[in-house]
Amino acid sequence: MWLHLFDGANVDVTMSITLDLNDSRPLHVQVAGAVRRAVAAGAYAPGDRLPPARDLAAALGVNANTVLRALRGLRDEGLLEFRRGRGVSVLRRPDARGVLAEAVRDLLALADQYGYGPEEVVHVIRELS
Repeated sequence: MWLHLFDGANVDVTMSITLDLNDSRPLHVQVAGAVRRAVAAGAYAPGDRLPPARDLAAALGVNANTVLRALRGLRDEGLLEFRRGRGVSVLRRPDARGVLAEAVRDLLALADQYGYGPEEVVHVIRELS
């Protein structure tokens, strides 16, 4: 899903956020991963403000508390900063290894849906490289 959001800082931002209701991971984990990927991809730079949690929640069709839980997790990772009266802003980009690890978790979840285990995924990767 592509979200075209007004972020409160007079900037239009398009973020790619996908939530898979068939994914066994909790929604807040999926939301955190999507925001992490958007920051890593450059949709937001350090210092940029994110859209309000309630706007993200409405666009995704999830509860605002789910989005807030995801954002708090990203704050605890040191990626986001919460400032009273100023919203949530990006402190830094995630490291490449963390983004890659998130993508691998997504791949393993997808593989699991199709009945493949981690060893089989590694075999497929080796065949493709």
